[in-house]
Amino acid sequence: MSNKLEFVAFPAVDNASEDGLLAMGGDLNLNTLVSAYSQGIFPWYNDDQPILWWSPDPRMVLFPNDVKVSRSLSKTIRKAGFKVTCNQDFDAVISACALRGQQDLRTPVEDTWIGDDMHAAYLTLHQQHYAHSIEVWQDNKLIGGLYGLAIGNVFFGESMFSRVSDASKVALVTLCKALSVAEFTVIDCQVANDHLFSLGAIEISRKQFLGLIQDAHIDKPIINFSNWFEQAIADDGITTR
Repeated sequence: MSNKLEFVAFPAVDNASEDGLLAMGGDLNLNTLVSAYSQGIFPWYNDDQPILWWSPDPRMVLFPNDVKVSRSLSKTIRKAGFKVTCNQDFDAVISACALRGQQDLRTPVEDTWIGDDMHAAYLTLHQQHYAHSIEVWQDNKLIGGLYGLAIGNVFFGESMFSRVSDASKVALVTLCKALSVAEFTVIDCQVANDHLFSLGAIEISRKQFLGLIQDAHIDKPIINFSNWFEQAIADDGITTR
C-alpha cells in the first residue's frame, strides 16, 4: 500500500449491549473495516438493516497450536485427495460463503449477511493484502474454504463453507498449522458454535481478547501471506499445488 491508513475510532466496546451490538451506521471502506477489527469489532448485518457493528462478550477464539484433529479428520486429510491453496480464488470463496456452500448461483439464499456491499468491501481488503482466502480443492473443483483478515499476529476469521464433508475443517486445520509456524497468537472466531468447539475453539472474555489483539497494527498488511502459507505447510500431508 502506498498510503498509511487513517485510524477510525469506534465507541468503547464496554458500551456494547448484552448481545454484543456496539454501533449502527457508518461505512465499509478500508479505513473503517481494518480499524474496526484492530479494536475487536466486526460488521454483521442483513441487507434490510443498517450496518451493525459487534463486539461480543465472551468471544470465541482458536489458538492455532490447540486445534483438534480427530482420527477421522486426520484420515480424511491423508486420503481424500484434497489440495489446499491460499489466495488462489478469493472471490469464489466469499461467493460460496454467501451461498453457504451451495453450487447453484441462481438460487437465492435467505438472510445471508454477505450482501453485495460486504462482498465488494472484502474484495478491496483482499486487494490491499488484508483479507485472505484458504481454498480446498478436489479433482480441480473448489469444495471448501474460508476467508478472513490477517492483521499483525492475529487472524480474524470471517466465514467458511463446505461442499464436501469436512472440507471447511481441512481449510481451518491447515490454516492453524501455517499460523503456528508464523507465530500468530490467535484466530478470532467471533461467536460460539458447535462446529468450532469440536475443533478446539474456546470462549474467553472480551477483555482477554482485546489483550491478545493489541499488536494488530492497521498499517502493516502481510503482502506475502500466500507465499509463507505454502512454505509453512510444504512438509505437511496436504499438498499446495
